[in-house]
Amino acid sequence: MRPDKQRALLDGALRLFARDGYTRAGIDALAAEAGVSSRTIYNHYGDKAALFRAVILDSSDRVAEHQIALADKLLGRVIDLESDLVEFGTRWAAHDPDTELHFALVRQIRADIDHIDPGTVAAWHQRGPLRVREALAAHLRRLSDRGLLAADDPSMAALHLVQLTAGSVAAAGPDADRDAIVRAGVGVFLRAYAPAEPSARKQHGATARRQ
Repeated sequence: MRPDKQRALLDGALRLFARDGYTRAGIDALAAEAGVSSRTIYNHYGDKAALFRAVILDSSDRVAEHQIALADKLLGRVIDLESDLVEFGTRWAAHDPDTELHFALVRQIRADIDHIDPGTVAAWHQRGPLRVREALAAHLRRLSDRGLLAADDPSMAALHLVQLTAGSVAAAGPDADRDAIVRAGVGVFLRAYAPAEPSARKQHGATARRQ
Protein backbone atom coordinates (compact mmCIF):
# COMPACT_ATOMS: atom_id res chain seq x y z
CA MET A 1 0.00 0.00 0.00
CA ARG A 2 1.28 3.46 -0.87
CA PRO A 3 2.21 5.50 2.22
CA ASP A 4 -0.41 8.16 1.45
CA LYS A 5 -3.12 5.51 1.04
CA GLN A 6 -2.12 3.80 4.27
CA ARG A 7 -2.16 7.15 6.08
CA ALA A 8 -5.65 7.84 4.74
CA LEU A 9 -6.81 4.41 5.89
CA LEU A 10 -5.40 4.76 9.40
CA ASP A 11 -6.76 8.30 9.77
CA GLY A 12 -10.19 7.36 8.44
CA ALA A 13 -10.38 4.30 10.67
CA LEU A 14 -9.33 6.40 13.67
CA ARG A 15 -12.20 8.81 13.02
CA LEU A 16 -14.76 6.02 12.77
CA PHE A 17 -13.48 3.98 15.74
CA ALA A 18 -13.38 7.17 17.84
CA ARG A 19 -16.97 7.99 16.88
CA ASP A 20 -18.64 4.56 16.87
CA GLY A 21 -16.36 2.39 18.97
CA TYR A 22 -14.81 -0.95 18.12
CA THR A 23 -17.93 -3.11 18.26
CA ARG A 24 -20.20 -0.96 16.11
CA ALA A 25 -17.64 -0.05 13.43
CA GLY A 26 -17.98 -2.36 10.42
CA ILE A 27 -15.47 -3.04 7.67
CA ASP A 28 -17.65 -1.46 4.97
CA ALA A 29 -18.09 1.71 7.03
CA LEU A 30 -14.37 1.82 7.81
CA ALA A 31 -13.54 1.47 4.12
CA ALA A 32 -15.99 4.21 3.16
CA GLU A 33 -14.63 6.58 5.82
CA ALA A 34 -11.07 6.03 4.60
CA GLY A 35 -11.95 6.17 0.89
CA VAL A 36 -10.68 2.66 0.16
CA SER A 37 -12.33 -0.64 -0.73
CA SER A 38 -13.16 -3.22 1.90
CA ARG A 39 -10.95 -5.62 -0.04
CA THR A 40 -8.01 -3.27 0.59
CA ILE A 41 -8.57 -3.62 4.33
CA TYR A 42 -8.80 -7.41 4.14
CA ASN A 43 -5.73 -7.64 1.89
CA HIS A 44 -3.51 -5.52 4.13
CA TYR A 45 -4.86 -6.17 7.63
CA GLY A 46 -6.86 -9.37 7.42
CA ASP A 47 -9.72 -8.34 9.72
CA LYS A 48 -11.14 -5.54 11.82
CA ALA A 49 -9.21 -6.56 14.95
CA ALA A 50 -5.86 -6.23 13.16
CA LEU A 51 -6.85 -2.87 11.67
CA PHE A 52 -7.93 -1.64 15.09
CA ARG A 53 -4.59 -2.68 16.59
CA ALA A 54 -2.74 -0.81 13.84
CA VAL A 55 -4.89 2.29 14.40
CA ILE A 56 -4.53 2.47 18.18
CA LEU A 57 -0.79 1.82 18.10
CA ASP A 58 -0.21 4.39 15.35
CA SER A 59 -2.30 6.96 17.21
CA SER A 60 -0.63 6.15 20.54
CA ASP A 61 2.82 6.61 19.06
CA ARG A 62 1.95 10.01 17.64
CA VAL A 63 0.19 11.24 20.79
CA ALA A 64 2.98 9.95 23.05
CA GLU A 65 5.58 11.84 21.01
CA HIS A 66 3.41 14.97 21.19
CA GLN A 67 2.95 14.72 24.96
CA ILE A 68 6.58 13.87 25.65
CA ALA A 69 7.67 16.93 23.66
CA LEU A 70 5.27 19.04 25.74
CA ALA A 71 6.60 17.55 28.98
CA ASP A 72 10.18 18.22 27.88
CA LYS A 73 9.27 21.83 27.17
CA LEU A 74 7.46 22.38 30.47
CA LEU A 75 9.59 20.30 32.85
CA GLY A 76 12.94 20.26 31.13
CA ARG A 77 14.07 23.49 32.77
CA VAL A 78 12.36 24.10 36.11
CA ILE A 79 13.19 27.41 37.79
CA ASP A 80 10.31 27.96 40.22
CA LEU A 81 9.02 24.50 41.14
CA GLU A 82 5.47 25.39 42.13
CA SER A 83 4.87 27.83 39.29
CA ASP A 84 6.35 25.49 36.72
CA LEU A 85 4.28 22.54 37.96
CA VAL A 86 1.15 24.70 37.84
CA GLU A 87 1.97 25.64 34.25
CA PHE A 88 2.52 21.96 33.45
CA GLY A 89 -0.81 20.95 35.02
CA THR A 90 -2.67 23.75 33.26
CA ARG A 91 -1.26 22.87 29.85
CA TRP A 92 -1.74 19.14 30.41
CA ALA A 93 -5.40 19.75 31.27
CA ALA A 94 -6.06 22.08 28.35
CA HIS A 95 -8.11 20.98 25.34
CA ASP A 96 -5.74 19.94 22.57
CA PRO A 97 -7.18 19.49 19.05
CA ASP A 98 -4.10 17.44 18.10
CA THR A 99 -5.03 14.69 20.56
CA GLU A 100 -8.83 15.01 20.62
CA LEU A 101 -9.55 12.04 18.33
CA HIS A 102 -7.11 9.81 20.13
CA PHE A 103 -8.67 10.37 23.53
CA ALA A 104 -12.14 9.91 22.06
CA LEU A 105 -10.86 6.53 20.89
CA VAL A 106 -9.48 5.80 24.36
CA ARG A 107 -12.94 6.43 25.82
CA GLN A 108 -14.39 4.00 23.30
CA ILE A 109 -11.77 1.41 24.23
CA ARG A 110 -12.82 1.59 27.86
CA ALA A 111 -16.45 1.14 26.87
CA ASP A 112 -15.64 -1.81 24.56
CA ILE A 113 -12.85 -3.35 26.64
CA ASP A 114 -14.52 -6.77 26.87
CA HIS A 115 -14.61 -7.05 23.07
CA ILE A 116 -11.03 -6.02 22.32
CA ASP A 117 -8.08 -8.39 22.22
CA PRO A 118 -6.19 -8.12 25.56
CA GLY A 119 -2.89 -8.15 23.68
CA THR A 120 -3.95 -5.04 21.79
CA VAL A 121 -4.95 -3.31 25.03
CA ALA A 122 -1.60 -4.23 26.63
CA ALA A 123 0.34 -2.97 23.60
CA TRP A 124 -1.60 0.31 23.66
CA HIS A 125 -0.80 0.81 27.36
CA GLN A 126 2.89 0.14 26.71
CA ARG A 127 3.22 2.37 23.66
CA GLY A 128 1.05 5.19 24.98
CA PRO A 129 0.24 5.83 28.65
CA LEU A 130 3.21 3.96 30.13
CA ARG A 131 5.68 5.53 27.72
CA VAL A 132 4.43 9.02 28.58
CA ARG A 133 4.43 8.27 32.32
CA GLU A 134 8.04 7.11 32.21
CA ALA A 135 9.03 10.27 30.35
CA LEU A 136 7.36 12.34 33.09
CA ALA A 137 9.02 10.14 35.72
CA ALA A 138 12.43 10.95 34.25
CA HIS A 139 11.78 14.66 34.80
CA LEU A 140 10.60 14.09 38.37
CA ARG A 141 13.65 11.92 39.04
CA ARG A 142 15.91 14.79 37.99
CA LEU A 143 13.99 17.16 40.24
CA SER A 144 14.49 14.71 43.10
CA ASP A 145 18.21 14.51 42.30
CA ARG A 146 18.31 18.31 42.63
CA GLY A 147 16.70 18.05 46.07
CA LEU A 148 13.49 19.79 44.95
CA LEU A 149 11.33 16.69 45.45
CA ALA A 150 11.53 13.45 47.37
CA ALA A 151 10.11 10.96 44.87
CA ASP A 152 11.37 7.50 45.75
CA ASP A 153 9.10 6.10 43.04
CA PRO A 154 9.14 8.69 40.21
CA SER A 155 6.73 6.67 38.08
CA MET A 156 4.12 6.72 40.85
CA ALA A 157 4.83 10.42 41.43
CA ALA A 158 4.20 11.09 37.73
CA LEU A 159 0.86 9.33 37.97
CA HIS A 160 -0.06 11.38 41.05
CA LEU A 161 0.94 14.66 39.40
CA VAL A 162 -1.25 14.04 36.36
CA GLN A 163 -4.21 12.77 38.38
CA LEU A 164 -4.06 15.67 40.85
CA THR A 165 -4.00 18.25 38.05
CA ALA A 166 -5.36 17.24 34.63
CA GLY A 167 -7.23 14.25 36.06
CA SER A 168 -8.97 16.41 38.66
CA VAL A 169 -9.90 19.00 36.03
CA ALA A 170 -11.46 16.28 33.86
CA ALA A 171 -13.40 14.88 36.81
CA ALA A 172 -14.69 18.31 37.86
CA GLY A 173 -16.47 19.01 34.56
CA PRO A 174 -16.35 21.80 31.97
CA ASP A 175 -17.63 24.59 34.25
CA ALA A 176 -15.04 24.06 36.98
CA ASP A 177 -12.34 26.60 37.84
CA ARG A 178 -9.40 24.90 36.14
CA ASP A 179 -6.75 27.21 37.55
CA ALA A 180 -7.94 26.71 41.12
CA ILE A 181 -8.10 22.93 40.67
CA VAL A 182 -4.61 22.74 39.21
CA ARG A 183 -3.13 24.98 41.91
CA ALA A 184 -4.78 22.92 44.64
CA GLY A 185 -3.56 19.71 43.02
CA VAL A 186 0.01 20.98 42.76
CA GLY A 187 -0.18 22.03 46.41
CA VAL A 188 -1.20 18.52 47.45
CA PHE A 189 1.53 17.03 45.25
CA LEU A 190 4.24 19.25 46.73
CA ARG A 191 3.18 18.43 50.27
CA ALA A 192 3.21 14.72 49.49
CA TYR A 193 6.62 14.83 47.79
CA ALA A 194 8.32 17.55 49.81
CA PRO A 195 11.99 16.81 50.52
CA ALA A 196 13.01 16.54 54.15
CA GLU A 197 14.18 19.75 55.78
CA PRO A 198 18.00 20.03 56.03
CA SER A 199 17.84 19.66 59.80
CA ALA A 200 15.62 16.60 59.47
CA ARG A 201 18.00 15.05 56.93
CA LYS A 202 20.93 15.74 59.26
CA GLN A 203 19.09 14.16 62.20
CA HIS A 204 18.17 11.16 60.05
CA GLY A 205 21.82 10.72 59.06
CA ALA A 206 22.98 10.92 62.70
CA THR A 207 20.38 8.32 63.73
CA ALA A 208 21.45 6.02 60.91
CA ARG A 209 25.09 6.29 61.97
CA ARG A 210 24.25 5.43 65.60
CA GLN A 211 22.40 2.34 64.40
